[in-house]
Amino acid sequence: MAQALPKLFTFEEFIEWLPGNTGKCYELHDGIIVEMPQPSGKHEKVTGFLAGEITVEYKRLKLPYFIPKTALVKPPRKSSGYSPDVVLINDANLHNEEFWEKESTVTQSGSIPLVIEVVSTNWEDDYYTKLGNYEAMKIPEYWVVDYAALGARKFIGNPKQATISIYYLVDEEYQIAQFRDEEPIISPTFPDLKLTAHQIFNGAL
Repeated sequence: MAQALPKLFTFEEFIEWLPGNTGKCYELHDGIIVEMPQPSGKHEKVTGFLAGEITVEYKRLKLPYFIPKTALVKPPRKSSGYSPDVVLINDANLHNEEFWEKESTVTQSGSIPLVIEVVSTNWEDDYYTKLGNYEAMKIPEYWVVDYAALGARKFIGNPKQATISIYYLVDEEYQIAQFRDEEPIISPTFPDLKLTAHQIFNGAL
């Protein structure tokens, strides 16, 4: 017997479908609703540490930024919506975002200076799908924090090593800088951010 094809959702249908107060996180990947795995404690520690350090830095610089608890990044012209581990929002551009007020969703690079994904078991999404879409959206900077060395060897080396990959736009294409162990990271958005890869992997200074 032929199997029924899964229903493909538009972004608007996905937003209407999203259940509230379940404690679960969902994303829309090319029309398919994906339940995101419950993050580990280490994953949450790394995410919280980065959000805190970046918050201190943008406040020091008096930039009109904030990090929302939950917000979606929607690639234009796609039935997709992602919930990054950390998404930095530029408040000054939100008046241009048609989905922000009702759906807390951003679609423009001017609203998203920086996105961070902390790698989980679904590492392919971070290294393939989201990387391509964030580059197409022209998001200026995208970090992939792979503290457990889950990604493929072509991304993090052979033998595999815990790696922070920072993708940054040059002539509308991503270039990559990678950091491991005690190497200090270099962020084009926050050049004075003084963190080593080791500190980030451990979620502590």
